[in-house]
Amino acid sequence: MPNIKSAIKRVEIAKQNRLRNKSEKSKIATFIKKFKKAIAEKDLENAETLYKTVVGLMDSAAIDNVIHKNSASRKSAHFAKILDNAKKQK
Repeated sequence: MPNIKSAIKRVEIAKQNRLRNKSEKSKIATFIKKFKKAIAEKDLENAETLYKTVVGLMDSAAIDNVIHKNSASRKSAHFAKILDNAKKQK
């Protein structure tokens, strides 16, 4: 346990940041699961709105350094490809 006042403060701030980051990642994962479920059920209208939500969440998380910007970009492109293929199959 830290003894210096500034180190104690950094531990508290790190704890807050960790909880916020975990919450953001969990929210993104939940919407990704909903998106994949909508694709599996061929519900394209719902999948389209969920795609926009997922991309928005990932972009904002990348801006806040919760996830890496290249990771957000790669996943966004991957989901766009999945949605496009689902539209072509219909």
